[in-house]
Amino acid sequence: MNAHLEQLSPRPLWRHFRTLCNTPRPSGHEAALVATLERWADGLGLAHDRDAFGNLRIRKPATPGHEHAPGVILQGHLDMVAQANADHPHDFTRDPIDTHVVDGWLHARHTTLGADNGLGVAAALAILEDDSLVHGPLEALFTLEEESSMGGALNLAEGWLEGRVLLNLDSEDRGQVYVGCAGGADVIVDAQLPTAPPADGEAAFSLALTGLSGGHSGIDIHKGRGNANRLLVRALRALEPLGARLADYHGGTLRNALPREAFATLLLPKEELADARARVAALADELRAELAGVDEGLALSLTPADAPPDEALTAEASHLLVRALHVAPCGVERMSVALPGVVETSNNLGVVSLSAGRFHLCALVRSLRDSATADIADRFRALFELIGARTRVENAYPGWTPNPASPLLARFRRLHAERLGQDPEVKVIHAGLECGILGGKYPGLDMISFGPQIRGAHSPDERVELASVEEFWSLLRALVEELAAVDGEAPAGADGASGRR
Repeated sequence: MNAHLEQLSPRPLWRHFRTLCNTPRPSGHEAALVATLERWADGLGLAHDRDAFGNLRIRKPATPGHEHAPGVILQGHLDMVAQANADHPHDFTRDPIDTHVVDGWLHARHTTLGADNGLGVAAALAILEDDSLVHGPLEALFTLEEESSMGGALNLAEGWLEGRVLLNLDSEDRGQVYVGCAGGADVIVDAQLPTAPPADGEAAFSLALTGLSGGHSGIDIHKGRGNANRLLVRALRALEPLGARLADYHGGTLRNALPREAFATLLLPKEELADARARVAALADELRAELAGVDEGLALSLTPADAPPDEALTAEASHLLVRALHVAPCGVERMSVALPGVVETSNNLGVVSLSAGRFHLCALVRSLRDSATADIADRFRALFELIGARTRVENAYPGWTPNPASPLLARFRRLHAERLGQDPEVKVIHAGLECGILGGKYPGLDMISFGPQIRGAHSPDERVELASVEEFWSLLRALVEELAAVDGEAPAGADGASGRR
């Protein structure tokens, strides 16, 4: 499948991306891809190993005469975000990604594309097999479960990597280079809430909010797009005065993707139906007006449920839960003063569910300041304790502090200006690049992050600009060759063994 990818330029990169598209790899299901890459490395005679968590490293010796150049680590993550349109059945653990080109952009049909971070991985593989390239010692580090938990980076073995320069290939904007990123943490809330059976005079209805754009919960958080969980709760608030009781709820699928859809089943007194429909219609108009020019596709509907639920939250429990969700932190919390135009702190109400009285919420807090991350987590705890819920923080990871004096950054900026005729923008990203974690485990690594132009990451609108992939590839090859000419440490002894650890 996806044979057309091998006709795109640069062919070596796209050939590897075809393998990634044809090999299912949602977070937690990377084993088949790891095995495929190990077989590929064996075929080229490249050494490879895994750490205890399963992260994969493939190594290539330096071009003769360049053994003492600084070792270069090419780094990306193997997993992809698994998002499909609700009306498109797709099993991300079995089905390949179906790609096509439209007006110079590569898309997937009805699912995420996996350009994040498949193109970075494909580029690293193409570098490893390029025997025409002059290079120093190379390591390709492919981490696991980045999209779901940063698990690969957080559990990366220490004292394993040998390189001193790290090129993270997981950025999404041409003409930009990233030197810092936000840290983050998952805030998880769980509760068992009291329920009661339907009462006489109550009827079951389905409330649905669909049609939002979604997107990356860090990169797109400031763009004013709708969050389906936030907006459907507004509809529930509008129906509360009519005696609505919440029976079940499902909104969002990933904590790091802006929720595009949310659905609820509720019980409502039959005599309030006409008023309820009028309120929902009025709110739909209000929301479309608020999101005009940003999220044009919003749809909000109230329809009879296919089958009545056996139970719903009690009136008091429903009232408290809807109120708590209504005031929970969501969206941009603060913009950075030190870095104008950069989001400092945000929160995404990513996944919310309710079934048989069991409530679950997973939010992703991001911040350039660890103290702000801790504060929002504490606010969740204080808020949801009021309804008897338990709150915990998981998968916390540090940010990446910028180093404006980085020699690697200086080299990249010069190459970018020479090859593309303009200086790159030096940026700090409001997203969870693995560099902060890797830098904590390997102090002293000189790191930058760059990549091709990807839009709509973490949503079925994900796409990549083909021309930007060629630019990315050209810059990557040039930078690897440039670093091969850098003098590294002198040999440690007469046998010529390097002093690198």
